[in-house]
Amino acid sequence: MIDQTKITSFTSDLANKLDIFESESLVFCYGHFNIIHPGHIRYLQHAKSLGKKLYIALLGDALLTHTSKNQYFSELERANGIASLDFVDRVLILDQLGLDQAILKYKPKYLVLGKEFQNTERTDILQAKHAIESISGKIEYHAGEIHYASADLLHGSLKSLEDIRRTSFIQSCKRQNVHTSRLLEIIRNFKDKNLLVIGDTIVDQYVACDAIGMSAEAPVLVVKELESREFVGGAGIVSSHVKSLGANCRFLSVVGNDENSKLVERSLTGQGIKAMLIQDSGRPTTFKIRYMVENQKLFRVSRLKEHSLPKAIEDQFISCLRDMSDEIDGILVCDFVYGVITPRIIEELQKLSKEKNIKLFGDLQCSSQVGNITKFEDFYLLCPTEREARIALSNQEDGIEWIANTLLERTRSKHLLVKLGAEGFVTYTRPDNEETKKEHFPALISNPVDVAGAGDSLLAAMATALCAGANIMEASAIGACMAALAVQTVGNIPVSQNQLIQFLNQLETT
Repeated sequence: MIDQTKITSFTSDLANKLDIFESESLVFCYGHFNIIHPGHIRYLQHAKSLGKKLYIALLGDALLTHTSKNQYFSELERANGIASLDFVDRVLILDQLGLDQAILKYKPKYLVLGKEFQNTERTDILQAKHAIESISGKIEYHAGEIHYASADLLHGSLKSLEDIRRTSFIQSCKRQNVHTSRLLEIIRNFKDKNLLVIGDTIVDQYVACDAIGMSAEAPVLVVKELESREFVGGAGIVSSHVKSLGANCRFLSVVGNDENSKLVERSLTGQGIKAMLIQDSGRPTTFKIRYMVENQKLFRVSRLKEHSLPKAIEDQFISCLRDMSDEIDGILVCDFVYGVITPRIIEELQKLSKEKNIKLFGDLQCSSQVGNITKFEDFYLLCPTEREARIALSNQEDGIEWIANTLLERTRSKHLLVKLGAEGFVTYTRPDNEETKKEHFPALISNPVDVAGAGDSLLAAMATALCAGANIMEASAIGACMAALAVQTVGNIPVSQNQLIQFLNQLETT
């Protein structure tokens, strides 16, 4: 339950009566806090670390601009959301008076703002700066500590954490008017959609081992190999997910002239995927070996070439791309930065999108490679991790909001999904002539077995859903469920439509 005593409307009457000096341990934060996501949590937790009490000055409905009011939840809903955080001590709803007047009354030691406000000319921020300086307080610009993992398992049981995340997911759906009945209807429409997946093909081998111990000659872990199994990965598993979800799928990639390429061809054609695998004798089919003890990965070995396609192969790829794009609803671009997705191919994709009204969905994965998501311009959806987004913008300091809005502007993408690893993802969309809308969808599984294919399954589900008539928030809900299913098994196992439907129905009843 939310402690309603934490919420106060800072009106003229209260300001006239208030005559207290809170102490030098008081910290102020400021904003509308329409949707609370992990970026806000980082920012607020940093602010709380500067003092003993954290007060949130919340923009009330009366202070919002007339044109933006319909984009925000009510001040009470927003106040309840921020008050639900246990480290927030009080929420001041700024109804008639501004932040500067609240500062003069409560006299905080710190005012903490996001780094995006450091050089702003906004009147309310400038007035607040003058107010904090007049009482000898300090102003700090900080986005919170950036991290790419979660420590949640240190603070509760697995079941309690997953219950919290499922509750948070359901609340996200309610805020965005996403209903299970509508999601099931969208999933049933998958069968009528035609998608094309292009990108790097990878064969993933998992080697199950028994840990023997440390070598007596050197500090080296010694394991005994028990069993190995190969899976189609990279762009190939994305096509498998699309097909398993019930849509019609075609696949276009470049492979080597080797046994691994034959394995890929047998697997995909066996699933009913129309695959065009162009052979390049100058590169092997990318092969990755993961050594594991139980479900713990020890290390990975990769066999690959990272050079761009020769012109003759590139010409053949573009010709096949044009031939396979007829009657296609969407093209999924899975770029692992091994050289298959060249600038010419991206240019061709942009032309096809305009000529044939095809939606483009882009995912660039550079966990161990160097890539830049901003090369995907005018896409319908981009799905970078937070790390990939920050690398693309050379920015490790600003908040996720700034990162997301800057990527939307630079790439002119219609929708953006920023993946936050164990914290799920935040979906951003910018309707015409409106402010950016966003929603955080938590990761539904707290202790995944294998996270390697989470992003691939997420892209496949969201692209298929968007082509089947879903809006971006409905597609995000479907994608979150899809990723939750994918991380519960070792290796790249396609998630079926029936599994997805069953998982959604279980969420509805829990």
